[in-house]
Amino acid sequence: MTAVLNQPLAIGMMRLADYPELATAQQLLGLVLRCAEQGVTTFDHADIYGAGQCEAKFGEALAIKPSVRSQLTLISKADIVARDADDSPWQVKHYNSSAEYLVQQVDASLRRLRTDYLDGFLLHRPDPLMRVDELADVLQGLIASGKVRWVGVSNFAPAHWSALAAAVPLRCNQIELSLAAQAAVWDGQLQHMAAKGIQVMAWSPLAGGRFSSNLKQALQAVAEAHGATVEQIALAWVRALPGAPVCVLGSLRWQRISDAVSASALCLSRQEWFYLAEAARGHAVA
Repeated sequence: MTAVLNQPLAIGMMRLADYPELATAQQLLGLVLRCAEQGVTTFDHADIYGAGQCEAKFGEALAIKPSVRSQLTLISKADIVARDADDSPWQVKHYNSSAEYLVQQVDASLRRLRTDYLDGFLLHRPDPLMRVDELADVLQGLIASGKVRWVGVSNFAPAHWSALAAAVPLRCNQIELSLAAQAAVWDGQLQHMAAKGIQVMAWSPLAGGRFSSNLKQALQAVAEAHGATVEQIALAWVRALPGAPVCVLGSLRWQRISDAVSASALCLSRQEWFYLAEAARGHAVA
């Protein structure tokens, strides 16, 4: 199956409100256009990011120049209901993968983003009460309606996505993946997804900068050997994995984005890759 994302980097919009330099629609549009000029055209949203305000602000930016929409890949996610969004007497954070709720959330995302369609729509977390047949029907319906071009999942382990993938084509799985979060690297998940045509998106590929002192030293040594930054090497490590995972960058600062784009040209040797993996894990391979 052809990969739906043919670029090494996506821009995560979760922290949009943290950037005063992007407070106006015109400023945000400027960043979007600058990213597009560098070939970075995928923007990752979710209905819960800023309680919908991140999507709304992005939609305001697109409204200034609607023609840019056709150049972009917009992804959104749903099924997490925050505690303060629960209108039941219980006020509990929960997951909701019911057909009615998902259609409602997709429609709300489309309104906020001011677009007729989402390129990708992902189930944000595996729902213990998920009914596979009902979920497959609603996802297929969203595709048939033209509201969504393709569907995928987020944070799903194979036991979660296998049954759903048998009922509806899943195009990607967005998982935590970095030098500090290597579980999927060693337990066969990446190879399993590649075999099933499920592209991997890596959220928090820089682990929020929370690298151990030992790993920081190892990254610095490899960075010096390549004339690169520590962050570029950390991204190159993720990109070297099977399927060349698409890194979802959490920063909206242009220098960080520009540096991350440059990292796509970096190639680590096998020995460098294992040297960094060992530094992060604290032990050599068996």
